[in-house]
Parts: sequence; structure tokens; C-alpha cells
Amino acid sequence: MSNPATEALKGVTPSPAASKPAAAVRVARKKGDFKGRKLLMGSLLPLIILGSWQYVSGTGIVDAMMFPAPSSIIKEFYEMIVSGELFRHLEISVLRALLGFLLGGSLGLIFGLTVGMFSKVEEIVDPTVQMIRTVPLLAITPLFILWFGFGETSKILLIALGAFFPLYVNTFLGVRNVDSKLFDVARVLEFKKVNQMIRLVLPAAMPNVLLGLRLSISIAWLVLVVAELMGADRGIGYLIQDARSFMRTEVVFIGIILFAAVGKLTDSLVRVLERRLLKWRDSYKG
Repeated sequence: MSNPATEALKGVTPSPAASKPAAAVRVARKKGDFKGRKLLMGSLLPLIILGSWQYVSGTGIVDAMMFPAPSSIIKEFYEMIVSGELFRHLEISVLRALLGFLLGGSLGLIFGLTVGMFSKVEEIVDPTVQMIRTVPLLAITPLFILWFGFGETSKILLIALGAFFPLYVNTFLGVRNVDSKLFDVARVLEFKKVNQMIRLVLPAAMPNVLLGLRLSISIAWLVLVVAELMGADRGIGYLIQDARSFMRTEVVFIGIILFAAVGKLTDSLVRVLERRLLKWRDSYKG
């Protein structure tokens, strides 16, 4: 005998409210599967390279002194962590890069906004900035050492100079790509120049600004290496230079990997910032 309640429920369709949790679970699972697959595909090539590297170094196909195996690099890395040597050098390098980037990036953002907003300022400032931008930083480094010595000032200013130009150029381009109709609206609303810059220009130019931010951070790390290789008694660059002198190839690789890892970490942080600030963009994802 059939249950009347069961028979009654057969003809009832689930409400939209009841189906929403199930749909949300399916979407979450799809996102989780996509992230897992993306992580797996991204890790595939590095794992193949590490496996091949370990094989050719461990079997003596290549000289282990010139090209040490990943296992020996990991062992040296662990010993440097236990001794505290690695953190001492990493701390000063991160501090130098951070101070130089904050100084140069802030000035690049301010100058880019100002030059982009005012054509008269562009006529005065931009030709000089573009001329200095074309001068290689390696050519300027001896001057910085002569002017400021081998201390922290010369290193931070050199990093700041390298971090300045990407943010300046991209911010300037971002301002000039803002739709002119938005300025007409701002004039109707009687926005002052400061309000135009903060509430109109900066949000509209944000994609270019964030691109400049990513490039500026990467350049700051590149210039840090130059600054520390040419004269320093602490830092990852100094660690690489010192290890090269004593044929500690494992330490050289550790320094290179650290630069790559920290650079990738900072770039990933900016990309997270991009996703949060640029949710409104409907761009092509590939």
C-alpha cells in the first residue's frame, strides 16, 4: 500500500530556494577541480626539470661542482636555515627592496598622475624623465657609489630609481586612456582637480597602474641584485657573490631560487589585488 504523503510529494517540484545550495555546491566543486588541475599542470614542468636535474647530477653526467644536485642544494638550504645565516641576509635584502620600491613607486605614481592630468607639466617634466629612463642603471651605479658611498643610501636610491619608471609610464598611459566623457561629467558635477584625480582618474587608470606596480616590483628586485653585487657586506646578492668566490655553488643556486621565489610571491600578491580591484572588468580569460 502506498503512502499518501509519498504520493503527494511525487508531484511537488523543489522550490528555487531549495535548489540554490545544491547549485552552489556544484559551482564550488567545479572551482575546486579547476584550481587543482591548474596547480597540477603548473607543477608538471618543474617536477620534470627537477627529476632530470637530479638524475644527470647524481649519475655524474655533469660535474656536481658546477651543477650540484637538487638534494645537495636542499641539504645546504636546511643547514643555512638552522644556522640563521639565510634569514640574516634575506631580511636586509627584503628591507632594501621594500624601502626603495616605496620611495620610487610612490614618486612614480604621483608624477604619472600629475603629468597625465596637466599638459603643461608634461611639456616640462616628461622629456627629461624619458631621457633619464633610457640611461642603463649599470651606467648610473658608479655615480651613485661616488655620491653616496657603499652604504644603504646608494642602494635604496638606486632601487628607487629603477622602481620609479614603470609606475610613472604606466600611470601616465592609464590617465591618458581615460574616456574624455568622464571629464565632462566631472566638470558638470564641479569636481575639483584633486577630486577628479582621486574619484575619477585613479579608478579608471587602475588597470595600467597595477600593471606598472607589477613591473615596478620586478625591477626593484633586479636592481637590488645589482646593488648588492657591486658593494655590500650583507644581503642575498652579497651571499651569491661570496659563495661564487669560494666555489659554493649550492649557495649560489639558493640565492637565485630565493630571488625567484620572493619575486613570484610579491607578483602573486599584486595579482590578488588586481582580482579584487578589477572585478568590474569583463576581460578575456583565455
